[in-house]
Parts: sequence; C-alpha cells; structure tokens
Amino acid sequence: QVQLVESGGGLVQAGGSLRLSCAASGRTFSSYAMGWFRQAPMKEREFVATINWSGGHTYYADSVKGRFTISRENAKSTVYLQMNSLKPEDTAVYYCAATGRSLAITIATTPGAYDYWGQGTQVTVSS
Repeated sequence: QVQLVESGGGLVQAGGSLRLSCAASGRTFSSYAMGWFRQAPMKEREFVATINWSGGHTYYADSVKGRFTISRENAKSTVYLQMNSLKPEDTAVYYCAATGRSLAITIATTPGAYDYWGQGTQVTVSS
C-alpha cells in the first residue's frame, strides 16, 4: 500500500513558476513509476508527465513539454513537478499517482494504469 500527499499548489500569475511535491509512504517507493495528472472543472483528468522508477525515463504531454519537469528523489520518497512559464490554461487540481507495474509509455499516460492516487493540490494561474 502506498499513500501519496501532494503539496506546493497555489495562486500564481501567468508566466510564473511553481514546484509541486508528492511525498509517498511505504518502503518500495523506489520501485514505483510515478505520474502527474490534472483535472480542470468540467473536464476529464488528463495526463501531464510520468517518470520511471529510476528517474532515467520521463515523458510529457505536448501541452507542457518544455515548460514542466518531472523528477524524483528516491531517498526522500518524493516526486516533483517543476512548472515554469505557467499559463491560465494550466489551472487545475494536480494529482500524483503511483504504480508498481512496468508501463509502456502508451499506457503510462492513462489514469487507469495507476494504482494509487493523492488527494490533489490546486494550481490557479491568473492572467
């Protein structure tokens, strides 16, 4: 069992930056692939970024590529999402997710591939 707790959300002006953190409990964090998703009001949850167990492989949604960076510190059981050049359309609740399975990239972009979810943290970008 893995418990995930996100933090770092808030209100920021367009063009600004935020860093989200997701702290995981459990002894096997280093074996989990991690993902970030987001959900805006009246929209479906959408993929943002994913990182494999070692941090050696990452993948991003086209909408955030070049602006967001996912990383992890296995010693701290934490995954991060550095968000730069934020836009109003980035406004959403951001969720981190974990899975113990080895995922192909085409699968890692879907919410159903993940077994554990955090409660989410709100990010609001003002224009």
